[in-house]
Amino acid sequence: MKIKGLLLVASVLSILSACSQTNVGNIKLETKEDSLAYAIGVSTYRGVTDAGWEIDPMIMAKAMIDSKEGSPIFDEIAAQGFLAVYSQQKQEEMAREQYADVIEEGEKFLKENADKEGVLVTESGLQYKVLVMGDGALPKAEDKVRVHYTGTLTDGTLFDSSVERGEPSEFMANRVIQGWTEGLQLMPVGSKFMFYIPSELAYGSRGAGATIKPFSTLVFEVELLDIISPEE
Repeated sequence: MKIKGLLLVASVLSILSACSQTNVGNIKLETKEDSLAYAIGVSTYRGVTDAGWEIDPMIMAKAMIDSKEGSPIFDEIAAQGFLAVYSQQKQEEMAREQYADVIEEGEKFLKENADKEGVLVTESGLQYKVLVMGDGALPKAEDKVRVHYTGTLTDGTLFDSSVERGEPSEFMANRVIQGWTEGLQLMPVGSKFMFYIPSELAYGSRGAGATIKPFSTLVFEVELLDIISPEE
């Protein structure tokens, strides 16, 4: 994906060079189709600028002309791919600015927590602490597990708890957030661990519901009760 992204950026630079001499002169709206074309231009430009994108309308016009003539620098697949990547990156950039305080709080929490007694840190950045080490089997990512858990934000705000509901949860270990998938595979059945999960191993820039804001670091107390066999 990074290599493709670099190629697309290089193509954009080529467009900038190609369009340096372009001049869309004065026009007259003589037909309904002329007005339609102009209206589409207004609407499109307003849409992208409202989304926070900064574009050069001359380059956009050149791209449309090139497409009409059958010689665009981007083909349709490359164009759609670039838009998807750019849009995602732009949304995350804006979210990072909006939730800078959440990011800062999470980073501070994890840095301090990593130095606490009994806290271990994996290569991915997942932090965990063994409260009880069980002696059962270790689950694999494709296993279905039965667990009790309580999830909070770093300030202790509760957002979910199977313990409070009074009923364990069952799910595939590879169909939850990445921090859970990794952490569960460290737990023999009968274990109880604390998970301290960085946002990139949780919900990232998306967040979840009203309580889990984008870029939130999450804390879970997890008890692995069982690995469920397919016939159960």
